[in-house]
This record gives sequence, C-alpha cells and structure tokens, in this order.
Amino acid sequence: MKLPPLLVYSVLRLLAFLVPLGILWFFFPIFREFWWLAALFAALIGISISLLFLRNPLSAASRAMYAKRSARTAPSAPTDEDIEDAEADAA
Repeated sequence: MKLPPLLVYSVLRLLAFLVPLGILWFFFPIFREFWWLAALFAALIGISISLLFLRNPLSAASRAMYAKRSARTAPSAPTDEDIEDAEADAA
C-alpha cells in the first residue's frame, strides 16, 4: 500500500520539529524551564531540516495536490482563448 505524498510530507515535517524539541527538553535542563525557547529553536531546526532534506517529498506532495485539483475542476465554461479562436475561425 502506497501512502499519499501529503501524508508522508506532513509526518516528516512533524518529526523534523518534534525530534529536536524532544532532544532539547531531555538533554538541556534549561529548556525545561524556558519551554517557549525550546519550541522556537526546534521550529528553526525543523525548518532548516525540511529545507535541506525534504525537497523531494514536498515536490511529490505538490504534484499530487495539483493533479487532484486539476482533475476535479475541469473547465466547463469556455476560456477567453477558446472564444478568440472561435471568432478568428468565423472571420
């Protein structure tokens, strides 16, 4: 069974935040008192990890969302290009 790319990317992003947060809380006692500072540092570390290592899962998730949205919203009304082409053919 293949997991949806958006689910994979979301779980990896959560892990990129939660793992550094857990490391900061358990191994550095000062962050137990200043939990908001640990959350801030974990967020910065998570963003850095996702920018460096999660580019391919992000691309796969984006492609999947685009394919799903484009399949759902088929153009029912004629576009401007279609109208102009029809006028050019009629002239």
